[in-house]
Amino acid sequence: MRVTTTGRRRPTPADPSPEPVPGGQAPSGTDRDLPPELGPNAIGVLDGLSFMLSDAVGDVPPGSIGGLVHEDTRFLSRWQLLLGGVRPLLLGSSSVDPFSAAFFLANAELPELPANRIGIRRQRFVGEGMFERIAVQCFADERVPIELRLAVDADFADLFEIKEQLRDRSGQIVRQHVADGSQLCFGYENEGFTARTQVLAIPPATRIEGDDLVWDLDLHPGESWQVELHVPLRYVNIDVVPTRREFGEVFEVGGGGNDSTSRWRASRPDVHADSDLLCDVYHQSVADLVSMRVEKEVSGQRVVITAAGLPWFLTVFGRDSLITAYQAMIGGPELARGTLLTLAAHQATELDDFTDREPGKMMHEYRSGELTRLGVKPHNPYFGASDTTQLWLVLLSEYWRWTGDDQLLHDVRDNAYAALRWIDEYGDSDGDGYVEYATRSSQGLGNQCWRDSWNGVQSADGTIPVLPIATCEIQGYTYDAKLRMAELADGPYADPELARRLRAEAAELADRFDRDFWLDDRGGYYALGLDGDKQPIDAMTSNMGHLLWSGIVPAERAAILARQLMSDQLFSGWGVRTLSTGDRGYNPIGYHLGTVWPHDNSLIAHGLARYGFRAEANRIIEAMMEAARYSDNRLPEAYSGYDRSFGRVPVPYPTACNPQAWASAAPLLFLRTMFGLEARDGRFVLDPDVPERFGRIQLSRVQGFGQCWEIEVNRRQGHLRLVA
Repeated sequence: MRVTTTGRRRPTPADPSPEPVPGGQAPSGTDRDLPPELGPNAIGVLDGLSFMLSDAVGDVPPGSIGGLVHEDTRFLSRWQLLLGGVRPLLLGSSSVDPFSAAFFLANAELPELPANRIGIRRQRFVGEGMFERIAVQCFADERVPIELRLAVDADFADLFEIKEQLRDRSGQIVRQHVADGSQLCFGYENEGFTARTQVLAIPPATRIEGDDLVWDLDLHPGESWQVELHVPLRYVNIDVVPTRREFGEVFEVGGGGNDSTSRWRASRPDVHADSDLLCDVYHQSVADLVSMRVEKEVSGQRVVITAAGLPWFLTVFGRDSLITAYQAMIGGPELARGTLLTLAAHQATELDDFTDREPGKMMHEYRSGELTRLGVKPHNPYFGASDTTQLWLVLLSEYWRWTGDDQLLHDVRDNAYAALRWIDEYGDSDGDGYVEYATRSSQGLGNQCWRDSWNGVQSADGTIPVLPIATCEIQGYTYDAKLRMAELADGPYADPELARRLRAEAAELADRFDRDFWLDDRGGYYALGLDGDKQPIDAMTSNMGHLLWSGIVPAERAAILARQLMSDQLFSGWGVRTLSTGDRGYNPIGYHLGTVWPHDNSLIAHGLARYGFRAEANRIIEAMMEAARYSDNRLPEAYSGYDRSFGRVPVPYPTACNPQAWASAAPLLFLRTMFGLEARDGRFVLDPDVPERFGRIQLSRVQGFGQCWEIEVNRRQGHLRLVA
């Protein structure tokens, strides 16, 4: 808390709304991280806006953060299997793919049955609800009569409550079951918000006791038995198009299935390379992006956009979705198109303090749980981000460069011009030429940049700055957005006066930025931001790399930034840390205080390559790909920032989203960076620089300018071939 001489508190990201807020309106308190009751090997499976999170045995104990969640509402809060009244022993479990998981168990020691005489396999699949198959097989020498019990409950908690503080709804939940044991039902209604959970069992349970499904089994030696359970989900939002797949269906690039998801997956570019690691990471990334893919109806068009990540962010996030679509451009332009249209449809047209809404601003986060629908939470949608509007313009330009789709540009012309007005009129609220942020909402975010934790923006000595704050990368995004819009104004928008004005404003911003943000201390670097007193926030961070990506850095400064980013203070050996080890706030397991984020590193590497530092970019790419090897070829939201010498493997960040969209898309941008692939003036430009260890790389079915291309590179040689 910062206090003025008059005793009034000044807002900071840690205390963004100093005025008292009426109590009892919404959960509050510290967000819960992955708790001990699920354990470090918790397993999540997901599809679009649905996920099931359990412990390694496959159980969801009561009171945990686990369960089956769809569109921010928990439809199962308990799902526990007992054999002979005892929890089974874990033999092994893992995700099979993002949609499914398998759990291998055995009976525990029972009074008349030694351990490991009955094998149990649970197969779980999410897609149009949850499916689970439980199969048991008897390995005993004689007949075994035994009870199999599944304890079930549904609390219909809002996702915000699961993370913070639960409200007891038990008195409003209606429980029913079908007499033949085939179905359990839970229903809830509150002020027009309704939710329903059905658990369907084939074969039916022998009996239902309370909320437990019970089967009395009589197993002979070698005999097998199984039950299939289905928990269908009512899709609350009518604009979400559900997908349907079959139990155990395996997805491969270029094959399988005739549903929309399979067809979309099959049309993605496929990679063949000398490096198995590169291929494995790429294919895992594509699978994860498919799992987070959401189809929506926008203005009569079916579009695709990604949810942000499992478990807390399976919804549309403006910043995450925009960056993911940019990273994944090499994988096809449909994701960018869907993201642009979806956000344009939700662009703000009025002022509203509770939602941080301002005319022309693009949304930050959309939620559809009970608290949001009843107006307790401001997320329908919430607009607390000061970079999504510029990133929307950046993606609009990138989409057009790759497709030449003039029609879409004309369809969203009013949105683009409104976004420009927001930058100048609301983003730069005090007229100093920089886009700042400070929430007006009683439940608003304190930090409205990508480092959005309460302490993600701090000075080198650990001081939390006062609001409003102008972070450096937001100015870079603004610079890039204005130059890109000038290009569109010269082209399809046919507005040369606007183009001249935007280029002049961008040049002025670059000069002013270099003067106000550059610090000569510690060998030279850009401050993280300017605080509410226009003083530099002097932390040394990875955000400098975003400045290279946006192009706002003068050529003479680029070598200094490259050296800083690759220094021991910032580069861990697995990637660039979010905060220098020389800063007081450094913490290798602090969310934005020293961790290594793959999406962050993908933008940094692309920025380094933009300024000609290909060796440094490749060093980051190689490190990230090696890190993925130790996490099943998947890049999670973040790794701990411990130095590579600390251990032989990267140390996981304990509560990382996994998968997370912009982490999953990072390998696609890594490929593009190594290829030196850019779309310019209606053609592809290829300038490869591939590390020797990756050898030859061939990427097929690359979409650009309405045609299909094949790209093949080997070290610094490469060629493009039109295939359709």
